[in-house]
Amino acid sequence: MPGQGNHGGACVGVFDIVWIVLLVMLLQPVVQRRLLMSARRRLRLQLERERGSRVILLVHRQETFSLFGLPLMRYIDIQDAEEVIHAIRNTPDEVPIDIVLHTPGGLALASLQIARALARHPAKVTALVPHYAMSGGTLIALAADQIEMCEHAALGPVDPQLGGYSAASVLRAVERQGDRSIDTDFLILADQAEMAIEQLRRSVVQLLGDRYRDDLAELIADELSRGQWTHDYPITLEEVERIGLHVGSAVPEAVLEMMRLYPQPARGLRSVEYSGRRPMAEPDADSEAERAPPRAREPADQQR
Repeated sequence: MPGQGNHGGACVGVFDIVWIVLLVMLLQPVVQRRLLMSARRRLRLQLERERGSRVILLVHRQETFSLFGLPLMRYIDIQDAEEVIHAIRNTPDEVPIDIVLHTPGGLALASLQIARALARHPAKVTALVPHYAMSGGTLIALAADQIEMCEHAALGPVDPQLGGYSAASVLRAVERQGDRSIDTDFLILADQAEMAIEQLRRSVVQLLGDRYRDDLAELIADELSRGQWTHDYPITLEEVERIGLHVGSAVPEAVLEMMRLYPQPARGLRSVEYSGRRPMAEPDADSEAERAPPRAREPADQQR
C-alpha cells in the first residue's frame, strides 16, 4: 500500500540520520586533531623562517587522546629523547636550534640524553620557556647557550628524586637521626641518594661546559641540585639571573601563539574567561559635567 511505503521510507531516513550523527561524533576528534597538527606545523615553519633556526618543541600537558576523548598526562620519556636527538642529528652544524620547553619534567636519563645532544651541537642553542620547564626540563635548558623566559615563566630544581623522596631530604633525615637505630633499607636509600646528588651535580657542571667559568658552573650546579627547595619550587626569571645563568626575556610572540595550539581537554565550562577588547572606564558624573560645553551648563547656573 502507498501509506506503508511512505512509512518505511521515513524509518529508513531516521536510521540514516542516526548513523550519520554517530559517524560525525566518531570522526570529529580525528579531524580536529589533524587540523590542530596542521596549524602547529604552519606556525613552527613560520618561526623557523623568521629566526633562521631549527625549531624543536618539547611540550607536555593533558591533551585529548584517541577517539574517546581520554585525557593523557605526558612527561619526558625515552621516546621523547629518541625523537629530539633524531631532530638534532638531522640539523646541519651551522644551523642554530631553538627548543621550546613546556614540561613538568620526567625521566632523568631521557632528559640528560637530550641535554647532552644539545650541548654538542656546534651552532647556537636557545631554550625558549613560555610558561614552565621544571626538573628535567630545566636540565635540558641548562645545555643551551641562552635561555629565554617569559616574565612569569619558571624553571625548577634538578635535585634527584628516589622512590618519591627528595634525595637531599633522605640524607638530612639520616643526619638528624644520629646514632639511633636506622632501618637498613633506609640506609641503602641514603647511600643511593648521596650517589644520585653527586652524579647529577657533575652532569650539570659538564652541561654548562666552557660557557661558564669553572667556579660559576660549580655554584650553579650546587644551587640547583643540593635540595634547598622543594622539587616543585618555581625558580623565577629574577632568581635565574641571580644564580648566574645566561637568561633573557625575549620569547617570540609566535611561541606564545603556538602554546594555544596545545589545549587542555575540553571541559563543560571554561575556567578562565575574559574579553579581548581593551577595557574602557565608565566616566563618573563629575567628569561628565566638567567635559560638558559651557552652553550646556548655563541653564543650570541660572536656576541656581
